[in-house]
Amino acid sequence: MPITSLDRAKQQYLEQQVASASPERLLILLYDRLLVDIERAGASQDAEDWTTAGSHLTHAQQIVAELNGSLTDAWDGSAELRGVYTYLTGRLITANIARDRAVTAECRDLVVPLRDAWHAAAAAATTSAPSSSTSALA
Repeated sequence: MPITSLDRAKQQYLEQQVASASPERLLILLYDRLLVDIERAGASQDAEDWTTAGSHLTHAQQIVAELNGSLTDAWDGSAELRGVYTYLTGRLITANIARDRAVTAECRDLVVPLRDAWHAAAAAATTSAPSSSTSALA
């Protein structure tokens, strides 16, 4: 399918959003997209469209790798969150290889509370003094 000028404009808009986003906003964007990928993978698995499901699950793994790479040891919870990311990556791989919708649902159930917690943390960081809580988001 050819790329239209509207597609290019959408891509440019997204690139500008990411380039100008704060670290807190980037984290939220990653979590939101992670959840979208997992939900799309589940829908594709339901339709037995394994190629599309695999693409979404692979992209979800890339996002988790990015999230894992962004962790800093300066934050007390980084080791535990790194463990969650490692587990999630393994489950995303299993969901893809085994074509297992239940494992995909497990991944979704794991990501939703994390995403919600980061949304709440980012909201708190923007309403409080910058030095009080943004270090937890790094």
